[in-house]
Amino acid sequence: MYAVIVTGGKQYRVEKDEYLRVELLTADVGSTIELDQVLLVADGADFKVGSPLVQGAKVSAEVLSHGRHKKIEILKFRRRKHHMKHMGHRQYFTEIKITGISA
Repeated sequence: MYAVIVTGGKQYRVEKDEYLRVELLTADVGSTIELDQVLLVADGADFKVGSPLVQGAKVSAEVLSHGRHKKIEILKFRRRKHHMKHMGHRQYFTEIKITGISA
């Protein structure tokens, strides 16, 4: 059984007992959250597709940790102009474990 959920403006295909890094959520470490923006639920050959969301479907997850991804280096360079700009960015994330899918 798997589901397609929306969180942080991105779509994820999730299954039970899967670990996932999503955009930062405002939840304490060790707490349980419910993600109710479910686009699709599939159990074998049985599909439930929402328009846009599946009514009554929820995905429960446990918050494991918060952190930051590896640094992304940004380099802007103008040739022959003696101009170079070096920047970096580290995106915050929340690591979750999917504990259940209910349709």
